[in-house]
Amino acid sequence: MGPPGLRAATSLRRSRTPAIAPRNAPRQTKGGHPAPPFGRCAPRGPGYRGRVRAHTLPSVTRRLLVGLDVLVAGLVVVAVLRAPESVPQWATLLTAAVFTGLYGVGRATIRVHEAPLDAARGRWWPAGAWITALIVVWTILLQLSAGALWIAFPLMLLQMHVLGPHRGVLAVAVTTVVAGVDGMLERAATDTSIAPALGPAVGAAVAVAVTLGLEALVRESQERQRMLEELARARHEVAAAEQEAAIATERERLAREIHDTLAQGYSAIELLLRAADQSVGHDDTRTHAYIGQARSTAQENLAEARRFVRALAPADLDGTTLVAALHRIADRTQAAAVSAPATDRGPQAAAPASLTVRVHTSGTPRALPLQVEAALVRIAQSALANVVQHAAARHATLTLTFLPEEVILDVVDDGCGFDPDRHPGPARHGGFGLIAMRSRARELGGSLTIETSPGDGTALAVRVPARDEDGAAQSPPARGEQHEEDR
Repeated sequence: MGPPGLRAATSLRRSRTPAIAPRNAPRQTKGGHPAPPFGRCAPRGPGYRGRVRAHTLPSVTRRLLVGLDVLVAGLVVVAVLRAPESVPQWATLLTAAVFTGLYGVGRATIRVHEAPLDAARGRWWPAGAWITALIVVWTILLQLSAGALWIAFPLMLLQMHVLGPHRGVLAVAVTTVVAGVDGMLERAATDTSIAPALGPAVGAAVAVAVTLGLEALVRESQERQRMLEELARARHEVAAAEQEAAIATERERLAREIHDTLAQGYSAIELLLRAADQSVGHDDTRTHAYIGQARSTAQENLAEARRFVRALAPADLDGTTLVAALHRIADRTQAAAVSAPATDRGPQAAAPASLTVRVHTSGTPRALPLQVEAALVRIAQSALANVVQHAAARHATLTLTFLPEEVILDVVDDGCGFDPDRHPGPARHGGFGLIAMRSRARELGGSLTIETSPGDGTALAVRVPARDEDGAAQSPPARGEQHEEDR
């Protein structure tokens, strides 16, 4: 508690301090509706034209019109006060009241400032009739009081605003003639020059110039506003396009990772369980071995899934070199081929334990950027999985060639091959592997080529531009001495 003034000030500060939303609370718009997630664009209605709202006239122009109203009212009072004593006061008051009422009714009903600036103006009804009535009543008031001459200038501004640059100039000319003739007649006895007419003429020129200048500024402001609206609309479209592109890229990345990790693991588990099922009752030892391999493959698949969710490098690269990772993949592929039933790999398939996977290296091995090594590991996994599932091969060879400016991975098998012109698309089983491998190579600026024909095996080559992690063209092995190996 405390003094009332202090409590009031504290409560006022608290009322002005926006409440801090919880960390995971959804964002809200001004209307209290949930806002779209970050990175997503809120839906727009059919009339959406960007973040910039369209206004017919700037607020400055509206204030000028209010100032014009105040000026007319003040000059009418001046005209009444300066009326000569020879003129009946009621006549001056009545005429001034009619002029003021007519002006107020017209300003309330004929709202030119709410229409677009390029809209048609100067029609006879109601704008033309209103301006004509004002000129007539003002002329009568001018005959009753010389002070009404000062109303001519705001009246000219109003005529230009209501009737536009064409018919407004004609109304200004009429007002100028009336004011000039009245001035010359009033001073005819003492001044025979045209000086009394120069004042209204100069005022008319200023009124026309000011109005045209203001309207030019308004047009420029509206053009700038239109460009801002187009820019906002273009930015919204670009943001939507970038969002769609990001979604498509992420979807493609997810498809590649799932195909090269989880899908291959599930395929190996299915082959192991099928082999175990065929050996049940005949060789219990082999059955238990197949089940144990399936359980181990499932655990590896789970680990891959967790690394995949965390966007980590492949497990085969964890704490080792690229060549050692390829040896791991080769060992795992041979084990899967041993477990696969012969009937699952086509009529040309060899007996179990016939697939031999060899790993060769050429050039001086060196550490490569992580994204390059990860891509080559995934490509090798997918290529050898295709060999096991579709090629019915006896031998497969992985050759990793280190060149100064690039690295080449060759995967060659002596299997049944296929016709590349009739290769199934991604909608058919097994048709996504080559697409994913090409996509990985393309993302790194490389290329993938395939040489194959039915009965002649398959040769796959991936060329990826890659320098070592330190940026040098060549370097000694960074992760231990490695030499060409043959398995």
